[in-house]
Amino acid sequence: MNGREFYARDASARASWRLAVLMGANSRTYKFALGEALLEFGRHGREDVRLADLAASYSLAMVRHLARDPQAPQAAELGEKDFLTVAAQESAATLAGGRPTERLLAAAERSMPAMVMQKFHNLRGDTAVPDTFYELAGTGRRRVVRLTPALRRLAQSEQAAVLKAELGARWNIVESSFAAGVGRSLVEQGVSVDRAALKITDKRRRRPVTGIIEATVGFQHGRCLICDEVLSPGDAAAVDHVFPFSLMHRFRSVGSWHGPDLDALWNLAPAHAACNGTKSDRQPTPAELDRLAARNAAIMQSPHPLRRTLQLSLESALPGRRMPSWPEFLEAVRMAV
Repeated sequence: MNGREFYARDASARASWRLAVLMGANSRTYKFALGEALLEFGRHGREDVRLADLAASYSLAMVRHLARDPQAPQAAELGEKDFLTVAAQESAATLAGGRPTERLLAAAERSMPAMVMQKFHNLRGDTAVPDTFYELAGTGRRRVVRLTPALRRLAQSEQAAVLKAELGARWNIVESSFAAGVGRSLVEQGVSVDRAALKITDKRRRRPVTGIIEATVGFQHGRCLICDEVLSPGDAAAVDHVFPFSLMHRFRSVGSWHGPDLDALWNLAPAHAACNGTKSDRQPTPAELDRLAARNAAIMQSPHPLRRTLQLSLESALPGRRMPSWPEFLEAVRMAV
């Protein structure tokens, strides 16, 4: 599934936002800090925001995350004037004061327009999202960021909390891949799932990264996989085994199951708790399998490591069979049941 197909399933500003945040390239994590700041200012209904004010929120978010994990690949070469170098040097003073230092703020204002703001709306392949969320106006110290009506509606909508959680989950996943080392660990092995804690886990460091629901629901357009209705912030949610886990115990022995691991990411999907309870151990419907195939294909348009996790499932989850697509993979599992 490419960006155009993802957008076609929900032709809205929400889909454009998810394309930018969930499926855009991640050579560094700047866009997540920008996205967090945009949602915050949009929530207050701001139309025009001074670049300096946006830079303050942006740089403070970057420093807070720098204290936990790297914001660029370990192999990245950072010069003395690089924003991340300045952020690291100003981290202690910024955190102690609760606001960016003058030096950090100046570095953010100087670097943001070209480094992140010109790229936020872009996807891989030199395409842009259908809806935009801001534009830059003015020059020098008078530069202003004009927030579009689309952003303000998103930031003030019922779904705003969900979008913020998705952004945080994606940020954590990218940080973990950087900490593990690009080209190794997470990137090569993907991630594992801790079903007891409902967490996605860093395989190499055995550390929880983020929640399954927060990490995957955006790729389902924020909808329950079972009923296809929106999962609202107040709704009780569950993680559904689309192919019921009971299949692995059909003959009272896990060893008798010769299909793929049903406790893996490809088979786990956010759903309403009520829908999940009603579904119980029944087999998935054709419509549910279509939605799961589309969700997994969308995840595979995102950068590592979730993409790699699902790629490994296509290559090796069915013993002796390497499947070319998710519809064919899911049909093969259905036929094996």
